[in-house]
Amino acid sequence: MPQASPDHLSIHGLQVVYRTSQGPLTALEDVTMNVGESEFVAVLGPSGCGKSTLLQIVSGLLAPSSGRAMLGGKEIKGPRPDVGIVFQQPTLLPWKTVLENVMVPVRVLRLPEEEYLERARSLLHLVGLSNFEKHYPRELSGGMQQRVGIARGLIHNPSVILMDEPFAALDAMTREHMSMELQTLWMEARKSIVFITHSIPEAVFLADRVVVLTERPARVQEIVEVPLPRPRVIETMGDPVFAGIANHLRSLFSRPAHSGKR
Repeated sequence: MPQASPDHLSIHGLQVVYRTSQGPLTALEDVTMNVGESEFVAVLGPSGCGKSTLLQIVSGLLAPSSGRAMLGGKEIKGPRPDVGIVFQQPTLLPWKTVLENVMVPVRVLRLPEEEYLERARSLLHLVGLSNFEKHYPRELSGGMQQRVGIARGLIHNPSVILMDEPFAALDAMTREHMSMELQTLWMEARKSIVFITHSIPEAVFLADRVVVLTERPARVQEIVEVPLPRPRVIETMGDPVFAGIANHLRSLFSRPAHSGKR
C-alpha cells in the first residue's frame, strides 16, 4: 500500500475565513494532511463542514487565509495543469460529443490536440466508452456521463485528481458499480486521488486512508488507515476488518464537535 509522502501533496495549517454579512465565518481551522504518490485518500465529514473548500484550495481556485498547500514541492497559488478535477455533476457540454467533452481541458490548457486525441480515445476505452465517442451527453446514462467526467479529469495527465462527491447523484447500484470501476481505473493510472464523500462504506472501500473532518470550522479529527488488500471486491464489504473500520468511523461522528484528535 502506498505510504503518505510530504513530497507530493502536503497541506499545512490551512485556515479559511469567509467574510459574510453576519461577520467572519471560519470554514477550515488548522487543517494539516498529506497525500502520497499514487495514494487514494478519502475525506469524510459532516455536510457543510468545509470539504469542498479544501478541494478549492488544492485546485488553486481559492487562496487560504493562512497556511499553505504544496504539490510536488511547490506552493499552490492558482490553477495548475497537474491537477485534475471531477465534479459531483459531470457538467458535460451538451452540444459536444463524448470525445469532444473529454478534450475540453486540452483546449483550455492550449495543449497540442493532435497529441492528446489518441490519449482521449485510450481513456474512453479505459472507462468502457469506446463505442460512445460520437454520442452526445443526453444519450448517456448518469453513470456513463460520470465516466466521461473522469476521463476528462485524466486527459491532461495530472499528478493528482480531486473528486468532489462524484457518485452522490447516482442510484445505489450504479454508485456501487462506479466505485468498482474507479478502483480499477486508479490501479491502472496510479494517480494520487483526493476523494470527498459523505458515505462511510464508500470511503472505506476506495481509500488507503480516510481523513475525518469535524463540523465547521473543520479540523482533522482523525486519519484512519484502511489495511484491506486490493483489488477490493463487493465481498470485501462483508470482511470483519471492513466492518470494524466503518464502525470506528461512525463512532467518530457521534462524538461532540472538535473532541477528536488534533
